[in-house]
Amino acid sequence: MLSTLPKTWIFDLDGTLVKHNGYKTGGEDTLLEGAKEYLDGLPPEDTVLILTSRLESERESTLRFLRKNHIRFDRILFGMPMGERIVVNDRKPSGLDMAVAVNMNRDRFSLPNILRKT
Repeated sequence: MLSTLPKTWIFDLDGTLVKHNGYKTGGEDTLLEGAKEYLDGLPPEDTVLILTSRLESERESTLRFLRKNHIRFDRILFGMPMGERIVVNDRKPSGLDMAVAVNMNRDRFSLPNILRKT
C-alpha cells in the first residue's frame, strides 16, 4: 500500500504515455488511452517527471504536443539512454520502501491496482 506522502512520478514518454515512435512513423504523437486521465487525477502536491530518449532537436515539437494536449508534467529530460531505467532509494526506519517500479506493455497504459486511484 502506498503512503499518503506527496510522490514523485517518473514516466517514460514513448510507449508509456504516447504511442512508441508515433512521431516518427505517423508524423505526430498519439496519446495512449487513459494516460492523460491518470496524470490529471494525481494530487497537485505530487511531482511528475517525464524521461525520454528523444533528442534535444525534438524538444520544441514534443513540448508543443504536451502543452496542446494539456499533459501534466513538472519536468522533462531529453536525451536519456535507451537502456533500463533504474530507481534507487532508501527505506524509511518505519519500513516504508521509498521506491516503486512498474513495467507496462508497450503502447498500453495500464497500471497495477496498487497505483490505481479509487
